Amino acid sequence: MKTSWETRFAFRTNTLMSSAIREILKYTQIPDLISFAGGLPSPDVFPIEAFKAACEKVLSTQGSTALQYSITEGNIQLREFLVELTAEQGVKVDIDNILITNGSQQGLDLLGKIFINRGDKILVEAPSYLGALQAWNTYGADYIQIETDDDGIIPEALEKAMRVGPKFVYLLPNFQNPTGKTIPLGRRKELIEICERFGTPIIEDDPYGKLRYEGEDIPSVMALDSQMRNQTDQPYDGNVIYTSTFSKILAPGLRLAWVIAPKEVIQKLVYSKQGTDLHTSTFVQMIAHEITKNNFLDGQLKIIKEAYGKRRQVMLDTLTELFPAEASWTVPQGGLFLWVTLPESIRTEDMLKKAVERKVAYVPGSPFFPNDGGENTMRLNFSNASEEEIVEGMKRLSEVIKNELAGN
Repeated sequence: MKTSWETRFAFRTNTLMSSAIREILKYTQIPDLISFAGGLPSPDVFPIEAFKAACEKVLSTQGSTALQYSITEGNIQLREFLVELTAEQGVKVDIDNILITNGSQQGLDLLGKIFINRGDKILVEAPSYLGALQAWNTYGADYIQIETDDDGIIPEALEKAMRVGPKFVYLLPNFQNPTGKTIPLGRRKELIEICERFGTPIIEDDPYGKLRYEGEDIPSVMALDSQMRNQTDQPYDGNVIYTSTFSKILAPGLRLAWVIAPKEVIQKLVYSKQGTDLHTSTFVQMIAHEITKNNFLDGQLKIIKEAYGKRRQVMLDTLTELFPAEASWTVPQGGLFLWVTLPESIRTEDMLKKAVERKVAYVPGSPFFPNDGGENTMRLNFSNASEEEIVEGMKRLSEVIKNELAGN
């Protein structure tokens, strides 16, 4: 008798769902479609020749090590590099504060695995990063949406929500995905103080922090927490867990990211990772370490920021020129995205099919709200399309929106 698989699946699979973004990326197979949907870095800035040289050197000088099993925590030399990188941000850590993961998504999943019990309250920005929501749905998280304004999460709204006894607060303070908003210095300090008062940890997700195109850098939430605790001369042991990735500053195909946290948190993450994949690719970690030598990232970031900064400006200019007066949008100082808000009569999820017919794609805003909201919003990515494609794609999209407003 054939097995009825549906009756065999664990209850937790009822919360599994396909990513809305991954589904939309299927449209990219349509010829001549211009996509603003994915958060894809541009292949134009991938340092392919540097990767070739790094692969050759690692294999020729350390091949037997690179192709062998390794420790769960991550390559020691790469973690030492991240210790130095973190020190530049104003936080003292040692290698035992760092875990290397298979992409930032694995880091989020492992954090969910060690922290979230079914029904735990998690405080998130409204809207918030879809990947984190998808990772934590499996563990039965109960999301509380915190109101935001142009400066991100509102402190008064966060303090009010603390009454539910949340497990942690999840923030993307730099050029947030999906809105592109950045939390200013003063507000970061307010949020830290509130969380400290209630004894609530903060998960600071920072994949875009080094992609600033205008304005001054702002210390990370972890750095500010370290300063407020006077821990700048000892390994960090505060209230913040920090995650970042090489995906946006080297290449996403590496699937290489890291978590920085107090050592007792890292230990739990290590045990959890051992049950998942034993360790992150030895070879990939050694390639990353080799390629980041001699301040390579400084030059690479200059190339990336120049390219993306121009594309961001082209998108902002075409929005101003082409979009109807009823539309509004964020003006990000960095990152990969901006956020468009349309009149409430428009449902961007319904409008997407019409946009694809005009061979342009975006991500509707509603999936970024774990409970409800955002039906009249959309996320646009400006890093992957060329400047010429941005102009043409925004022209097509503006026509779709104008037709929708006219009831056509």
